[in-house]
Parts: sequence; structure tokens; C-alpha cells
Amino acid sequence: MSTDRKTPPPPIPARIWKIAAVTGAGAFMAMLDSTVVNLALETIRADFGASLSLIQWIATVYLIALAISLPAAAFLGNRFGYGRLWAGSLAGFVAASVLCAVAPGPLSLIGARFLQGLAGGLMVPAGQAVIGAAAGPKQLGRIMGALGLVVALGPAIGPALGGLLLDHASWRWLFWINVPVGVAALILARGLVPGGERDDTRRLDVRGLFLLGAGLPLLLYGATEIGAEGAGARNLLVVAAGLLLAAGFVLGARRSQQPLIDLGLLRRPVFATATAITGLTGINMYGGLLLLPLYLQVVAGRDTVETGFLLLAMGLGSALALPVGGMLTDRFGAGRVSFAGVLALLVSTVPFLLPSPPAAALLAPVLVLRGVGMALGQMPAMSAAYAAARKSEMGDAATLVNIVQRLGGAIGAVGVVVVLAQGHDAAGYVWAFALLAAVSALTMVLAMALTRRARMAEREPAAG
Repeated sequence: MSTDRKTPPPPIPARIWKIAAVTGAGAFMAMLDSTVVNLALETIRADFGASLSLIQWIATVYLIALAISLPAAAFLGNRFGYGRLWAGSLAGFVAASVLCAVAPGPLSLIGARFLQGLAGGLMVPAGQAVIGAAAGPKQLGRIMGALGLVVALGPAIGPALGGLLLDHASWRWLFWINVPVGVAALILARGLVPGGERDDTRRLDVRGLFLLGAGLPLLLYGATEIGAEGAGARNLLVVAAGLLLAAGFVLGARRSQQPLIDLGLLRRPVFATATAITGLTGINMYGGLLLLPLYLQVVAGRDTVETGFLLLAMGLGSALALPVGGMLTDRFGAGRVSFAGVLALLVSTVPFLLPSPPAAALLAPVLVLRGVGMALGQMPAMSAAYAAARKSEMGDAATLVNIVQRLGGAIGAVGVVVVLAQGHDAAGYVWAFALLAAVSALTMVLAMALTRRARMAEREPAAG
């Protein structure tokens, strides 16, 4: 990433933008499906005459399947080529969407959602790897910013689109809409998205796949249940089992000559620092998404409708800031932009640390600022991580960044629940926001370190 203020970043060829647009369509569908289906759970329950405890697995199994397939993305991308993996997983996502749309009962729908999640867990990192290999390091900020805008709009417009479809059509159309979008992306990808290099010598680390493929979903599922039910003994045991399996994977990967994921990337200062920032911003993002709705309703006294609009304002602030952040990242460097974003995140947390809630007129501007801070804090770090990896390492880099980001989200959710469990009064919420503020301060330190390390990395080739 360039840190020279006087040197404008190089222009991005139209072909790179087209590749980003086509691969971004898959990520948009995956994010859209993670939100619109939640809105239809009660409608699906009534249609099938099933219990809510069973129907909730339609949403839960999708998230678990995402975590199961994610660890295999690096191996499959290297083995078959990232472009081929992206196309194959997109085709699988479309096929699973058809199975969801025609499901005759709740169990078949849950099974189809599991297949859909498996495909989505491969499609997102594979698409990021394709973009990272196609774009240059001084173009990644603008590309990732534009893609981030598209992906961020998925959760923002998902409830509105889902509500419109549910009012005028069957819930099955929530899945049918994926078919024309996915088929169009596959057609446009022919001759545009490169298949990628194939490495026939890379062997599958079966032990590592089992450890991480089981540990990551256990950890994320346990964190999700803690956020919904609290830190009960069963949920804590699930999280502990996930952590032990993940730790076993790390120990095994350090000794393996062909690990499932190349952890050697973490020995590079720029990549390690940027990836750590994505994890810390994940803590802030998912911890805040769990904490804010509770705070707005319990402490600030806002009703559900007003709470929904305030959270929508935060999401729109994040979406609109992403393209601007991408341009700034390519111009001034990821570390500086990330520092500014996390500073905005910290400033937007301060009003929630006061004994009384912010005035109603201040809530929307504060939450918009928080959304801007999240966008400018995380996206530049992701761009810096991909810029620090070689093209042949892009799959490992994308997989690592996605795993660390998800782990950060799980830690954020657990941390907020544990703090709130100490007291549900206003003081408990203040301490929870104080935790997020401390994470923001640590992230700012890493953002400054990222600026220094990126500058040193630029000097080393010149000195050589």
C-alpha cells in the first residue's frame, strides 16, 4: 500500500472491475440469504405446521455449514484453481437454492440450507482470492471498498426485500431469486474470471480439516447460543471444545509440511498485523450488533421500530463509507485509514459510557459515525492483508482473514454476554461498552503499527 500523498494510485482496468462485479454477486447473495430467511421463519413454521425450535435450524444450520466448509477453501482453491472453485461453489449455491425453494417439508429445507451454507463458505473466500490475484496491491483498496458496499447492502436491504416478497408471494421466492442472479453471474464469468493455477502436488491435510472443520463451527455455534441464551454450562462446554480443536489444528499445522492452511503467512509483519485488526474489528462489530439493540430498547427506551431504523442508519453509514475508504486506502495507506476509522469507532462509543443514555436527537448521528468507523477500520486492513500475500498464496490469505474475522465476532458476542451477565442494569451496559472501547484503543495501536510495518516493507525491496 502506498503511503505517498503525492502519488495517485494507478487506474483500475475495466476488466478488473468486471471480475469484481461478477464475483461480488455471489457474496451479495450469500449475505442476503443470511438475513432474509430469518424474517420468514414464522411464515415457514406456519406453512409446514412445525415447531419453532425445529424451524430455527433453517437459520442456524446455514451459519454452521459456512464454518464447516470455510477451512477447506484454501486447499480446494490451490488444488483446482480459485476461479474454478468460485464457479463450482456458485453453481452449488444456485442448485441448493432450488432445493430450498421446492422443499416439501422442514427437514428437507434444513438439509438444503446446509448444502447452501457449504457452498457459501467456499464461494466467499474463493471470490476474494480471485480478486486479490487479479488486482494489484495499490488497486485493492478501491476494489474492496466497492465490493464492501455491495455486500453491506445485503443485510441492509434484506429485511425490506424479504418483507415485500412475503407480502405478495410465497416464502419460496426468497430462494428462487438466487437462481437468475447466480445463472447470470456464471454466464458472465465465462471468458472473464480466470480459472487459476492448479497445484496437483498439494495433499489434503485430513487431520487438520477434521480439527478445524469441527472446531470452528462448534466455537461459532456456542458463541451464537451464548448470545441467545446466556453463558450456560452447555454453551460454555461447546465453546471450550471448539477452542481445543482449533488449538490442536494450530499445533498440527506448525509441524506439517503441507498444512490445510499455510500459517506461515502470519510470520509476515504486515499480514499478521492487518489480520489481527480484522479480528479486533470483528469483536467490535459483532459485539456491538448484539449489544446495541438491547441497549436501545432496555436503557434508551426506544421501541422495536425505532431501534430497527437506528440500526439501519448505522448500516447505511458503513455502506456509504466503504467506497470512500477504498480510495483513501490506495492513496494514503491502509494503516492511516484504519486508524481514522477506529478513532471514529472509539468516539462513537463514548456517549454510551455516560450514566444516562444519549439524547434521542444524537442517537442517529452517533450510530452513523459508528457505521463509518466500522467500514474504515476493517476494510483497509483486509486490503493490506491481501496485498501482503503473493498470488499463489491468495487462497490461504483469504481463508485466514475470514476465519480470524469470524473468530473475532464469536469472541465479541461471548465477551458482551459475559459482561452483561454481571448485571442487567444500566451499569452493566456501560461496562460492556467500555469493553468495546478498550478493543478500539488496542486496534488503534495496531493500526499505527501497520503504517510503520507497511513503510518498512516498501523500503526493503528498494534497499535490495
